[in-house]
Amino acid sequence: MSDLPPDPPRLRAILEHLERQVAEAETIGIYLRLQRDEVRRALARATSAPTRARTPQRHEPPRRTPPAEYLMEPKSGPDDPLPVVVHVGACTIRQGRRTPSAISARQARMVLTDTVIGAEPCPICRPENKLGIDLA
Repeated sequence: MSDLPPDPPRLRAILEHLERQVAEAETIGIYLRLQRDEVRRALARATSAPTRARTPQRHEPPRRTPPAEYLMEPKSGPDDPLPVVVHVGACTIRQGRRTPSAISARQARMVLTDTVIGAEPCPICRPENKLGIDLA
């Protein structure tokens, strides 16, 4: 037996409250993943820093590869509960648990519209808008 009220107005109010809570939790989760990733990068820099004095060398700026047009976070395995997620290439809001692959606009369009794959667009960068497709 459910302890929920039987009338639609109160059920709608409860549903609206729960949806707000879910949205807030997702936002907090994204923020925490960004912070975690930043700490991991700082730790990697700290552990790879040399312990002895280095002789000064000529500094060359790092070579930058052009950003990918789109990124796809694949499933890590067949039992991975997370969906395949497609991002605009410059999007920095990613799950952080999977290494994204660079894909073209044509591939992104195909992945997002293929019902068998069941990919989802990133809710932040909205790649479907840039691709001009309606996923509704």
